[in-house]
Amino acid sequence: METDIVIDEVKDPVIDWKQLWQTIVDWCASTGLKILISIVVLFISFKVINFIFKKITKNYNNSTGRKKLDKTLFKTFAYVAKVVLKTLVVVGIIGYLGIDTSGITALIASVGVAVGLAINGAVANIAGGVLLLVTRPFKDDDYIATAGYEGTVQEIRLCNTVLLTFDNRIVYIPNGTLSTSTIINYTEKDVRRVDLTFTVTADNDLEKVKTIIKNACVCHPLALTDPETTVRLAARYSDSMELVAKIWVRTDDYWTVYYDAIESVKKALDENNIAAPSNQMDVHVRN
Repeated sequence: METDIVIDEVKDPVIDWKQLWQTIVDWCASTGLKILISIVVLFISFKVINFIFKKITKNYNNSTGRKKLDKTLFKTFAYVAKVVLKTLVVVGIIGYLGIDTSGITALIASVGVAVGLAINGAVANIAGGVLLLVTRPFKDDDYIATAGYEGTVQEIRLCNTVLLTFDNRIVYIPNGTLSTSTIINYTEKDVRRVDLTFTVTADNDLEKVKTIIKNACVCHPLALTDPETTVRLAARYSDSMELVAKIWVRTDDYWTVYYDAIESVKKALDENNIAAPSNQMDVHVRN
């Protein structure tokens, strides 16, 4: 019995260009327009938010009111508020595009544990930043020493604190490290003491040397009279004496008085022919 095999010819599909064009037009009129509007709204919203907070910051810096909010707290609150507003804008745009935000929330929650482990150090820094803002061991513009660095506090951020050193370097110290380290705040008090040590030969009259050093220090216009400047003998050796001058000054004048007093005392000792001891070596030669 013979079987006839019929092979149908495969024809190339015919593209309906008119239908394709209509599909593209419909997509642009609906979804494409929404995406375009979302991009424009996102751009304008971010620009407006940045402009508003820039104006608020400028008005705050120009404000001279006595009840002005603390500079450190203002910067922190302004930064957090800016991030929150931008986040709300993004969430609103996602909802406008018809994306189910509950799915995004579930995704974030499921990844939260893994991300939490990955950013464990960042969480510790955030907690340290909150602790610093609550305990307030220092504030913006204070001069501090901590974690092996010294500098002026420029800003307390969410995860780190920014220091400006004397040689104009910027140091970022993690708040987690900072909150558990010893902090020396040099500018928290209005008055500081300048301690200077001077060494002279042991054959000089002690009271005369003390008077010369004290007069050289007291004559500085920035030295305070209350508490008064004192000069005392700190150590006595076979060939020298160490005297310590303690000068009380305002904190802002510390370094000016520090260097000026050293120069003034040096000149006063030279004028009175009081020399510092020099290194000496005695050599005995045996025949």
